[in-house]
Amino acid sequence: MYENKRLGFMFALPFVLGVLAFKLFPFVMSLALSFTQYDLIDPPEYVGLDNYRELLTQDPLFRKSLGVTMLFAALAVPLRVGFALFIANLLNHKLRGLNFFRAAFYIPSILGGSIAVAVLWRFIFAKHGLVNLLLAQVGLEPIAWLADEHYSMWTIVFLFTWQFGSAMVIFLAALQNVPHSLYEAAQCDGASKAQQFWHITVPLITPVIFFNLIMQTVHALQEFNGPYAITEGGPLHSTYVLALYIYDQSFRYFNLGYGAALSWVMFALAAALAAISFWSSRYWVFYAGEKESPR
Repeated sequence: MYENKRLGFMFALPFVLGVLAFKLFPFVMSLALSFTQYDLIDPPEYVGLDNYRELLTQDPLFRKSLGVTMLFAALAVPLRVGFALFIANLLNHKLRGLNFFRAAFYIPSILGGSIAVAVLWRFIFAKHGLVNLLLAQVGLEPIAWLADEHYSMWTIVFLFTWQFGSAMVIFLAALQNVPHSLYEAAQCDGASKAQQFWHITVPLITPVIFFNLIMQTVHALQEFNGPYAITEGGPLHSTYVLALYIYDQSFRYFNLGYGAALSWVMFALAAALAAISFWSSRYWVFYAGEKESPR
């Protein structure tokens, strides 16, 4: 028995060491550095709450990047979650070549986060790119996607939405666990497909919808590759998300202490949104075995 426990600890040791070295240690160090002025060369100099005071009261670019991040999350998260649910619902039916379509729709989640795809996306939305060529085919004027502040945000929103595969797989697993007997009973009562979806499917998968909303919101708040490789934060900082501002402060201007403070503000924002989501879930998330919605 002792040998089995020892063997189990040995197998778990690499993972534990990895978490301590690459997760917990940087997490703690970033908090410590957020109270310092540090340029990666000279030793850190303790400045107390000066970094937080500056970013909250004296830094208009922080407020701009925070607003851009919130706008991006408000646009991209519902689109990705909604599109993932829509495709998962389609793939939940018996179709010819179903396994091929499931794999094809999941591939963007594997490739979409890479810089190479972000660069390709930039060419697609260029002045003479594929999107404008398609618009010209239907008689519409080309749009300066990357040069107009009114449209630039949509380029990174579309890229984020395109990477819906992971959320789709989770939705598909949830849909396959919905009892078919409920659909049969509803069909006997004359319910349409839309009524079955909204009154049977959606209530039964609300825990999965809640999970995907939380995960995708966290991903949206940390979005970096798209704004960095496609728009470079422009034009006029219209896509200058908080993650890009953290990168610039930390590794372009060598102000790592200030960058660490910004990252902890991002962490606090994600935690606050998660707390609000958990509080609101009592009113719309229903779990199996509940006789009534919790209050």
